[in-house]
Amino acid sequence: MTQLRRRGKSGQILLIAAFLAASLLLSAELYVFDVGRFSGEVESVSLSDFVLAVKLGSRHVVVGSLANVSNGGSGSVLELNLQGWASVVGEWYQFGKGVLNYTLMDAAPYSSGVWLYWGTGGYGVSSAYASFTHQLSGQGITADQSYSMNITSSVFVESVFQRIGGNRKRVNVTVDALNEAEPALAEQLVIYYRLLGVWVTPGAGSGYTLFDYGNGTYLASFEVIIPAITVEISTHVVDGRGIYVSANATSVET
Repeated sequence: MTQLRRRGKSGQILLIAAFLAASLLLSAELYVFDVGRFSGEVESVSLSDFVLAVKLGSRHVVVGSLANVSNGGSGSVLELNLQGWASVVGEWYQFGKGVLNYTLMDAAPYSSGVWLYWGTGGYGVSSAYASFTHQLSGQGITADQSYSMNITSSVFVESVFQRIGGNRKRVNVTVDALNEAEPALAEQLVIYYRLLGVWVTPGAGSGYTLFDYGNGTYLASFEVIIPAITVEISTHVVDGRGIYVSANATSVET
């Protein structure tokens, strides 16, 4: 429970940072647009930049919300934050009417736009999915865009071990971290194994090593003393966006 509270607090900090980043993007483009308006030089490129800022801001909010939920936050966080973001977008467009609408994915495996699957078959996923429509109108200018945000952090885990002697085993764990199905670097990676029904980390004397290939693939190696014919492994990853995902796997002898 202590670890869960720490993760939740970390996710909340990341969520606040996401809102700040989104707001700064929108504020900067609003300033450029405002200057152009008063100088008589409002061009389509300025409007395009403002529209792009809203899209990028939406992404920041979805990422920050998923970081919060995956680190122990409420499943309703994504909808609450998008409500707030839509309100901000509408209020900050001062030259006419601006409306940002969103729809959360609510078809399996998603619920209220969120899918968390931290499985036992060597695969885990934390994902958020929302679709948006954004309309601007006023002073002879109109803009209309639709887009979807599918933010997905996933991890694949495979493990094998070799017997060293007696019940001592050398365990190797290969971890692949991905963002939107592309290789991604992990900010934190912790390996656990099950010993007498309890999840523990490799301790002093286990010869634990973690090699980073630099492309989203990691190799952990350590020794355990376990009489069982398999070793249960649990891998916990926090990616560079602060999104948490885990997966369990069974290490088999080679």
